Amino acid sequence: MAFSFYGSILLLSAFLIFMSLPAEAAIKNYQFDVVLKNVSRLCHAKPIVTVNGRFPGPTIYAREGDRVVINVTNYAQYNISIHWHGLKQFRNGWADGPAYITQCPIQSGRSYTYDFNVTGQRGTLWWHAHILWLRATIHGAIVIMPKEGVPYPFPQPHAEAELVLGEWWHADVEEVEKQGNMLGLPPNMSDAHTINGKPGPLFPCSEKHTYAMEVEWGKIYLLRIVNAALNDELFFAIAGHSMTVVEIDAVYCKPFTTSAIVIAPGQTTSVLVKADKNPGRYFMAARPFMDAPIAVDNRTATAILQYKGIPTTIVPILPQLPAPNDTEFVNDFLDKLRSLNSPQFPANVPLSVDRHLFYTASLGVDPCPTCLNGTRLTASLNNITFVMPTIGLLQAHYFNIKGVFRLDFPDKPATTFNYTGAPLTANLGTSLGTRLSRIPYNSTVELVLQDTNLLAPESHPFHLHGYNFFVVGRGIGNFDPKKDPAKYNLVDPPERNTVGVPTGGWTAIRFRADNPGVWFMHCHLELHTTWGLKMAFVVENGNGTEQSILPPPKDLPPC
Repeated sequence: MAFSFYGSILLLSAFLIFMSLPAEAAIKNYQFDVVLKNVSRLCHAKPIVTVNGRFPGPTIYAREGDRVVINVTNYAQYNISIHWHGLKQFRNGWADGPAYITQCPIQSGRSYTYDFNVTGQRGTLWWHAHILWLRATIHGAIVIMPKEGVPYPFPQPHAEAELVLGEWWHADVEEVEKQGNMLGLPPNMSDAHTINGKPGPLFPCSEKHTYAMEVEWGKIYLLRIVNAALNDELFFAIAGHSMTVVEIDAVYCKPFTTSAIVIAPGQTTSVLVKADKNPGRYFMAARPFMDAPIAVDNRTATAILQYKGIPTTIVPILPQLPAPNDTEFVNDFLDKLRSLNSPQFPANVPLSVDRHLFYTASLGVDPCPTCLNGTRLTASLNNITFVMPTIGLLQAHYFNIKGVFRLDFPDKPATTFNYTGAPLTANLGTSLGTRLSRIPYNSTVELVLQDTNLLAPESHPFHLHGYNFFVVGRGIGNFDPKKDPAKYNLVDPPERNTVGVPTGGWTAIRFRADNPGVWFMHCHLELHTTWGLKMAFVVENGNGTEQSILPPPKDLPPC
């Protein structure tokens, strides 16, 4: 008996020691085959480029601290690259994915393995193609669970679901984009919006193309919402149910309850929903927000929140979405977004700034003798339309290849003017160049993004690769460097990787440049990115190998 008792104590002690040891990071392996798949929507069938024949593509599941290894094999006719949107890729830009920025694309018949660690991040992100307009159908969610034993800082949900909001075109998306480019005009807008690849029953031939989620009365559900649309900011709401926002762009935020959310392309929002209404069937709906005089696909995508045991013959109720141009709702919603800023999840906002940047985002017109009106629509930052290189900028930087880019992107526009005054139509031409901005390692940066009235004001959702940033301020009209910084939130501003610049207004962000590499920054409206509304930062190495870019992998795609 004594041996048994002491043996049990020893076993228990060994078990407790084992449990107290840090859990070893797991390796999550995925195989992504890029293939054509015939898909039917809205009474039309067409071949689309997919991952593993799925639209949307497979969700990647990992835990904070895991290593993720994704082998991508390209069986399609297009060159491909895939971006893991919002993953910071510390020192490892080779796994970031934007074509001709951090890698050359994966050619047809070739493979490339994206190998990266998930460090200090948990929540909802997403992945998508980062070449041409292929992300219209090549995209999916990324779900990063907290470390084992670490709870959510909000009520534990009974179940979770990903809702990926997207767009659908009858025609081949690449042909639509090519035709617009050839004419020098915006391409045709999409024919439908989708929720998890399905437009819902408000569209023809869509009864079976409707996503439904079953819930049990009294239980709480976590919805991980991704805006994968190419060109539309979207409202999302659930009929009869409020939502509690708990996380944005894989960063926990102070919870608040809302009847609807607004979400820009590239952004993610996670909400809690309690199934506590009369058991029935309720529509979840998404429709664009647009407060500028610009045409958008304003049709409503729907999915169904279905209470368990309710027959599918019951007609769902539609939610009351905000009006398509409801700027007041959007501002009120954005004002409520605050970082959690708890001891466990602090908001480390840079309080001092080493480098002040001011970038104007503008649309413009350049001469084009072969285009319909003799001109082509274009876009620029600080009046520079970015020209894509023919080899990866990260390779050029790492191997010191000359003549690929210049390091003279200006910290502010060459000419100041009344950026948001009367609509401006003179001097709409831009300069062209592959011009980057050099940032010393570990310096703190404040970037003010200013919309302009050149041609037309419009909201621009900007995404910065390799970083999160704090959205310390925003406003309508021209940014005032003397008065506006006094109104910044430097305590608990929202932390994101993609932020909207309001129509005819400005947004100020801050970040610490502690991730060496070449990092793309661009408007996440695919149309504007195509027109040149993009640039990149070269963040220099720090001291020693731990603050320097990792060597490139052996299978990095050739150009």
